[in-house]
Amino acid sequence: MTTEFVSKENLTDDVLRRAGEIIRRGGLIVFPTETVYGLGADALDAEAAKKIYAAKGRPSDNPLIVHVASPADAEKYAEVNDTFMRLAKAFMPGPLTVILPKKDCIPTTVTGGLDSVGIRCPEHPVARKFIAAAGVPIAAPSANLSGKPSPTRAEHIRRDLDGKVDMILDGGACRVGLESTIVKVEKGHLTLLRPGGVTLEMLRALFDDVSVAEAVTDKLPEGARPLSPGMQYRHYAPDAPLYLIGGSDEKRRAYFSAADSDTVLLVFDEEKDLFPTHRVILIGSERDPEAQAKRLFAALLEANASGAKKLLAPLPEKRGLSLALYNRMIRAAAHNIITL
Repeated sequence: MTTEFVSKENLTDDVLRRAGEIIRRGGLIVFPTETVYGLGADALDAEAAKKIYAAKGRPSDNPLIVHVASPADAEKYAEVNDTFMRLAKAFMPGPLTVILPKKDCIPTTVTGGLDSVGIRCPEHPVARKFIAAAGVPIAAPSANLSGKPSPTRAEHIRRDLDGKVDMILDGGACRVGLESTIVKVEKGHLTLLRPGGVTLEMLRALFDDVSVAEAVTDKLPEGARPLSPGMQYRHYAPDAPLYLIGGSDEKRRAYFSAADSDTVLLVFDEEKDLFPTHRVILIGSERDPEAQAKRLFAALLEANASGAKKLLAPLPEKRGLSLALYNRMIRAAAHNIITL
């Protein structure tokens, strides 16, 4: 397969219409969202969904998210309720996925065998125009090889998926940089399955009854089926082993300084000159979790390109957007945490 790469400057309505036609024929399109880039196929086509799993090397029990052009479209594909409507009014379009009972039109190939489906209406204008042009919902995980860091720029995708997809749409850098928040709705109760740009605090400001799944901060139990994407033990992972260092800044910096010189350090912007004997990769300001979120996956991909044999990074906090960073990084590190 020859993959067509469409630059940001050439993303015309005609191109998006052509991308929609490719989707309706069962093809694969990489498209931008405000979170990360997605690898899309027709969510109503079981065979097209299988192509996603094949292109990514993704386990077939790992559910895909169904993207719609408007929150109102959700009722065509899932059993919506008042809780969903409140969430949609507050956070959609935006970086939120809501898990609901699926309707029969969504094949179990898309849902990883589950009878529920994750519904998301992305904020990115290119994504919404593309979905509308396709005329069908778009099943899409992140556009990377399974388990590897997610792409936040179109150039991140070429190495992994060139020759495996029909078209890559370059929509520029992703605004959020981490995959969408995922919540499951059951009888008015919300369970946070994956933190993201819609934070736990934002959800609890709107709903009294919000719990956090154990797998958000801990390992998914052996043999347990993932209820949403990103719940596996090791995910978003760089090639080299990554260790997360907790404790005071003073102790962490001393640990970084004492590491072997061929260890690559992921450090805050303010620390860029503190480790002259090591290669450092910047992950954003210590006081700016939004900047860290935008930078995280690009930093992990940069670490891969460096040929690093070992990586060290600060352990994030478990509040606000930092909870999403914690969730991604413990999986990228396979829960290798060192507390000083």
